[in-house]
Amino acid sequence: MLALKNLSLQRGSKPLFENVSLTIFPGQRVGVTGANGSGKSSLFALLRGELHADRGDVDLPPKWVIAHVAQETPGVDTPALDYALDGDRELRAIEAELAAAEADPQHCGLRLGELHARFDAIDGWTARTRAAQLLAGLGFAQADLQRPVASFSGGWRMRLNLARALMCRSDLLLLDEPTNHLDLDAVIWLEGWLRSYPGTLLLISHDRDFLDNVVDAIAHVEQLGISLYPGNYEAFERQRAEKLAQQQQAHERQQREIAHLQSYIDRFRAKATKARQAQSRIKALGRMELIAAAHVDSPFSFAFEEPRAMPHPLLALDEAAIGYPGREILQRVKLTIQPGTRLGLLGPNGAGKSTLIKALAGEIALSAGSRSEGQGLAIGYFAQHQLEVLRPERSAVQHVQALSPTVSEQDIRNFLGGFDFRGDRALEPIAPFSGGEKARLALALIVWQRPNLLLLDEPTNHLDLDMRHALNLALQDYAGALIVVSHDRHLLRSTTDAFLLVGEGRVRPFDGDLDDYRDWLAERQKAARAASEEPKPASGNSAAERREQKRLDAAERQRLANLRKPLERKLAQVDKQLEQCNQEKSAVEALLADTTIYAEARKTELRGALARQASLAQRVDSLEEQWLELSEQIETINAQG
Repeated sequence: MLALKNLSLQRGSKPLFENVSLTIFPGQRVGVTGANGSGKSSLFALLRGELHADRGDVDLPPKWVIAHVAQETPGVDTPALDYALDGDRELRAIEAELAAAEADPQHCGLRLGELHARFDAIDGWTARTRAAQLLAGLGFAQADLQRPVASFSGGWRMRLNLARALMCRSDLLLLDEPTNHLDLDAVIWLEGWLRSYPGTLLLISHDRDFLDNVVDAIAHVEQLGISLYPGNYEAFERQRAEKLAQQQQAHERQQREIAHLQSYIDRFRAKATKARQAQSRIKALGRMELIAAAHVDSPFSFAFEEPRAMPHPLLALDEAAIGYPGREILQRVKLTIQPGTRLGLLGPNGAGKSTLIKALAGEIALSAGSRSEGQGLAIGYFAQHQLEVLRPERSAVQHVQALSPTVSEQDIRNFLGGFDFRGDRALEPIAPFSGGEKARLALALIVWQRPNLLLLDEPTNHLDLDMRHALNLALQDYAGALIVVSHDRHLLRSTTDAFLLVGEGRVRPFDGDLDDYRDWLAERQKAARAASEEPKPASGNSAAERREQKRLDAAERQRLANLRKPLERKLAQVDKQLEQCNQEKSAVEALLADTTIYAEARKTELRGALARQASLAQRVDSLEEQWLELSEQIETINAQG
């Protein structure tokens, strides 16, 4: 079992844990929750041996194999399938020993037999199939399995790291926000995989539905401690509410007792006849272990104001073709958005959900058809790439002032307080802000502008549970129209009324709820497996016919290869340029994160850095568009094979 014993940990000047004791038994699936910065990721680093406790002990069985998702992915030429297989270190070690033994004419037959027996015991014969199934579940197409790791974008590389961790036959699996880079289809698949995982699971997640469907206990981190609650997240919320209510009652009773004792002491301390009793009560007061008042208040509290206008309809697409130059992703899209429309978009990754959102926002032009706006349309558009639009040298207050120069600073600070930008934090440059803080600021700017149409593309990435809850409440009371893409089912379930299915080039209504969508996905996957297992019809029986068929197949493969090679060369060039730009952009952002650059003496250097950052951001956007177009063209060619 895993045990923490009187453990204390401090990072820099900030204490994270104080005298924590916790026991987790083999096979338990535990969700780790708590506010951002409370120490969840540091707990994982402790278990991996990357940090050491200041006091106390971390006890783990010495033979346990620990798996976790690496945060960096090397840009190697290893095929995706082999990269995932590398997660099973014992399998790879046995394969290497077998290869060496079989290549040695003097090899020991007994050792070779032992290796084959061990290979069979760990089910090595099915390893490639299992790795392919993992990658398919995480959204990789069959044609992706032999693509080099270096050819994938950052989000897909994180999926490869997740596949590698799942491929490891571990005793303890540590997953830190594994759904952040997944779409809803992959999240549903991962749930099923984790439910059948035989080892011990520790899962950090801000997705309450994911926690509800996977874990059987919650380890909640707060106030320098960790409390373990049995059951899923819903059960934890109920138990914690009861515990806090009891704690508040005990606190109030104790405060009344303290007041009574103090009153006695104050009245009789000076009287000789009562001095001994007064001293006794002073000692009792000193021995009393104070019960803290229960704190359940969220740091977030905001709401959307009534939009200034509400045209009917707000926005309409008619026979729209949507995509990129040379590549249409969606055709004949007809969609009318009225006030009160609340839609969730469903469909696999790459089907066109984000592309549809961009077309609705007016960020990309239609290839055909029309897009018409109602008079007074005010769009609030949130997407992850929009965090790059924020000005790192400006504070949260200055970002709002740029939208409304005549509004008083105090009114702006009152508003930003609802997003937990308080005190000096509201006045500091946002360059060093975390991804979650920048996402909160981007949402705050949208709320400030009082939109009548909200277009939200994965708005909850990087947000903790408290902020997600506040966003849910605000969206439930929002008077305008809402269209949202999200893998957070609680958000979809609580803020939308209907779903559109995006896929196979079309956008059509989905008749059902999220449970129906899960079942629909399962049926499709079952049908796809059945189709792949059907025997292919036999070709001609004669040797001449078989030779001719082989010749035709080879010619077709060569034709496709000739089409693919120039695109792959171009893709490699774009990928190299993209990596160079991102490295330079990271260096510039690191410079901007240094608060000394905002000093008056470095104003010229600051201006140059900001100009270079803007230029690089534009270049990265352009290269990413090229990368996407080239990848889709290659996928289209591969699909013909």
